[in-house]
Amino acid sequence: MGYEFEQIKASQEIFSYLLEHHELREHDAPQLYKAYTEDEAVQNLVRSQGSISECEVERYGDVIYLIPGLQNRFLGYSRTQLKKELCRSTATERDYYLVQFTILVLLLEFYDGQGSSSKVRDYIRVGELQNSITAHLQEGRAKDEEDGENGRGMAFTQMLEAYEALRSDDKGTRQRTTKEGFVHHILRFLQAQGLIEYIEQDEMVKTTRKLDHFMDWNILNKANYQRVIDVIGVKNE
Repeated sequence: MGYEFEQIKASQEIFSYLLEHHELREHDAPQLYKAYTEDEAVQNLVRSQGSISECEVERYGDVIYLIPGLQNRFLGYSRTQLKKELCRSTATERDYYLVQFTILVLLLEFYDGQGSSSKVRDYIRVGELQNSITAHLQEGRAKDEEDGENGRGMAFTQMLEAYEALRSDDKGTRQRTTKEGFVHHILRFLQAQGLIEYIEQDEMVKTTRKLDHFMDWNILNKANYQRVIDVIGVKNE
């Protein structure tokens, strides 16, 4: 299939815009948005550039997103980079897994994967999130103790020990050695990625439209949702 020069130029402009902004909204760049949505050839060219760069280009609702692949080290984060960004300098592997688990719990509190939209609430208080983390870790440990050697392999006991080793802090210092500081730094990171709104003065967390789109259209298909439920240890009623 041959492409016209203007189509190739438009696709390059769109991909360049996505590299800079990670998303393309109609009201921000109407001409580029129109070129992508109305010209299949342009759309194919943009997606091809994304594939070469180990990215996916997807349109969710009225926004076009650039989504790094799991192995993408240019636009995404490596395991080492994430650990450095989210954990304290003396962190072990169990601390890193606890960070990932905390993010899963946050997602579970907002989304249930049912209906036309998976979102079930508008906000959560930080204190409620902390309690939920503890509850899910305790439930996971109890389930693993019940299953014995046939457990699922997640280090619930080690993660719970790591979380309980963090002291509580009612002075608002937000140090990483406290439960409050641990959660605070995770929320700040997610906010920097444009996934949540973290209203610190009210200790409140809201999700962004970007995260809502990604969860509805990408993550929470039936298979992926069940994986999240199984990992966290939620029992179906």
